[in-house]
Amino acid sequence: MLIKSKCRHCLRAEIERENARLKLVKDQVRAIESAHRKELAEHKHPMVGELARLRAIGDKGAWVLVKEIFGWRNFANRRELTGCVGLAPTPHASGSIDHEQGISKTGNRRARSVLIEQAWSWVRLQPGSELTQWFNRRFAASGSECAGSASSRWARRLAIALWRYLKDGVIPAGAC
Repeated sequence: MLIKSKCRHCLRAEIERENARLKLVKDQVRAIESAHRKELAEHKHPMVGELARLRAIGDKGAWVLVKEIFGWRNFANRRELTGCVGLAPTPHASGSIDHEQGISKTGNRRARSVLIEQAWSWVRLQPGSELTQWFNRRFAASGSECAGSASSRWARRLAIALWRYLKDGVIPAGAC
């Protein structure tokens, strides 16, 4: 009996310590989000505000994309951008064989995963845009079996459109 009660006491103490850690992390996340909202309100990061104005791009996604890709680097062309993010295609050609091997995945993992999430949000929240119409023509009829390759191609297209939007001010056609 004594051993069981001692184990319960230890378990309860461990759970309380974990709960205290969780509370600390939640407080830190709230502080960071509050600082981000304050900086957005003060227009300290105009690129984040510009991206967040697009319906399918949220504040958190805009922060990640600006901090990880667009805020610190100037890209000469779309190939540099997709290479930095890891969404560049990797063709394979050997003799008469010529096929696509998928994406390189050598770039920024955090930005790539956010772009893929943003791309799926774009399909849902920007149904009238040309990007969504391209996606629907290209991949919607084929069903879920090509979702993996579709998401990387779709994210690559969205990354290029967002880069052009931030660089030249060209809003993706049909977007709001």
